[in-house]
Parts: sequence; structure tokens; C-alpha cells
Amino acid sequence: MNTTTTPPVTARQAVPAARTRSPITLNAVLVEGRALIALIVIIVAFALLSDNYLSAGNIVTIIKQVAFNAVVALGMLLVILNGGIDLSVGSTVGLTGAVAGTLFRGLDVPLTEAIAYPSVWVIVLVCVGVGALTGYVNGLLIARLGLAPFIVTLGMLYVARGLTQVLLNGQNITNELSGQPYLGNTGFFEVFASRPLGLPLAAWVMVALAVLFSLLLTKTPFGRWLYATGSNERAAQLSGVPVKRVQTRIYVLSGLCASVVGILQVANISSATADLGQFYELNAIAAVVIGGAALSGGRGTVRGTIIGAFVIGFLANGLVIIGVSPFWQQVITGAVIILAVAVDQIQQLLQRRRNARRAAAAVRSAEQPQTS
Repeated sequence: MNTTTTPPVTARQAVPAARTRSPITLNAVLVEGRALIALIVIIVAFALLSDNYLSAGNIVTIIKQVAFNAVVALGMLLVILNGGIDLSVGSTVGLTGAVAGTLFRGLDVPLTEAIAYPSVWVIVLVCVGVGALTGYVNGLLIARLGLAPFIVTLGMLYVARGLTQVLLNGQNITNELSGQPYLGNTGFFEVFASRPLGLPLAAWVMVALAVLFSLLLTKTPFGRWLYATGSNERAAQLSGVPVKRVQTRIYVLSGLCASVVGILQVANISSATADLGQFYELNAIAAVVIGGAALSGGRGTVRGTIIGAFVIGFLANGLVIIGVSPFWQQVITGAVIILAVAVDQIQQLLQRRRNARRAAAAVRSAEQPQTS
């Protein structure tokens, strides 16, 4: 008797669905284009309500604020694609800013009366290392110990925020960050608060990271592994995908993105404050969800996340321009987030029902007697 064996599925083949193009349908247009449609509606509506909304100065301001949220959201996208969540990114932004401010102010050398003033690039490397370490601890606890991402990152939120308070001793650093030429620690604001070609440096960082992350997700095995683990972790593991390694790396990348924003924010506001980065995690999650990603994992794009960040930025700025109370701004922004999630869930429900009807029709067709 002849037997045939099916070759095992390799990790490179683990996500065929993420690599193939689906036919253009109304549902696909709504999933992929709803954020862009919402952005256009918001821009048109506020442009009609205020003459200053589309002024050059206001557009640059919006882009700068969007860039901060978008960079954090790109790291959050990787986590959500895996089916996880990272609530610690806002606190990581604040901790990074506190580290930068503390190093600029100078460190007392133990057992001496000397004060050490690190150079600008040493400070940048230390801050990036802090973000990476925070993400690595999150990833290690989640991937290796199997702890719930929500619990781990919620705990890290408090740890990082507490360390921020410890470093700053409850006081903001506002006038000690300019550096001294003879110490070699100047140039921070000249670099990170600069405006190449008229746009804030944060905007260029956003563009660069968007291109990099897009290539990472679409052109590398890591991207295929990430979509695979988010779609079906057990199947991906059986297919040879290094699931634990992927989970660890995405949290490291999320921490890195948060640390970059912490550096840029300190340069932007010329100070390190205890509340820096508050609510960034919520804005990042909102941008990813509005951009069409599924909180259950396995679906989402860099393009959608960037558009989602612009939706939040243009909406928040427009509400300020027309004089809406800050309290109502939070209500409206929250309602938009809930609506985005609700629309996503309704679309998934309708898609499942359509798939079920098609499967039932296929079964009925197969059971019908064949006629010659």
C-alpha cells in the first residue's frame, strides 16, 4: 500500500493570508479606508468652522503632535498584531525624559565631590537603552513566564512612573538642560528640536520609522512570523515560528519607540516633568484601532496606524480651535475610540456570518446528487 506524507509547513509559509491580496469588496474598503474617510470628514468639517484650522502654522503644530503619538503607536502596532497590549509606553516616555533631564543636570560621583556631565550622545544612548530594557523585561515576563500582557505592562506602568518620580524627586527640571560648551554636552536642542526643511524633527523620525516598520512587516520573515502568531499562536508554533522570540522582540521595539519620543519631547518642551507621557498609551491604542487593526491580533498595517494618529491629532486640534471645553474634548475623543472599536467588531461579526453562510452553501452543494 502506497502512502503519502504531507511536508511540514515552514515558518516562511506560516502566513499566506497576510501576504495575498484579497479582492476589493465594500467590506475591505470600509476596513482599510474608514480611517482615511474619517480624517477627510474631520478636516473638511473643522476647515468650515474655522479659518485658522488649515493655516500653515497650525498644520505644522498638528504634525508635530501627531508625530509623537504616531511613533509610540508604531511600537504599539507590533504588540497588538501579536494579540498583546503595552500599557507601559506612556510611563516609559516619562522615565526616558527623567533620565535625560537627570543626566543633563549632572550626576554626583560617589565618594567624591565631583559631578559628571555626560555628552549629548551618551545621554541619548542611555535613554534608548532604558526604553529597550523596559520593553525587554515586559517581553521576558510575557513570553517566558506566560504572564498576561495586560497585567505585566500595567505593573510596568506603575514601576516606570514611580522611578520617574524618584529621579525627579517630585520636582520638574526646567532650566538646567541647555548644557555647557566646555563640558561638551550642548547641542541637544539644536539637534532634537530642529526643523529640517521647515518640519519638526519628530515628523521626519515618524516618516523614517513608518518606512522601516512597513518594510519589517511586509518584507522580512519577522513580519510573517508576527502576523502568524497574532492570527493563531499555536498553529504558528507548530509551523516552526519562534513565538517566544517574536513576543520578546516586539516589546523591546515598543520600548524603543517610547524612548525616542521621550527624547524628542524633552527637547520639545525644554524640560523633564513627572507627568510627561501621560495618556500616550491610550492615544497609541486608539490610533492603532482607528487605523483598522484588530485587538485580537493578526490584522493591522503601518499605513492605517499613521492615518489613525492623524485622525486623533486633527480631531483634538480642531476641538481646541473652535473652543470646545477640555472636558468635552475627552468625551468626544473617547466616543470616537469606542465607535472605531464597535465598527471593527460589527464588521468582523458580519464577515463571520458571511463565511458561515458560504460554508453552509458549499456543504449543501456538495451533498446534492451529481447529475450527468
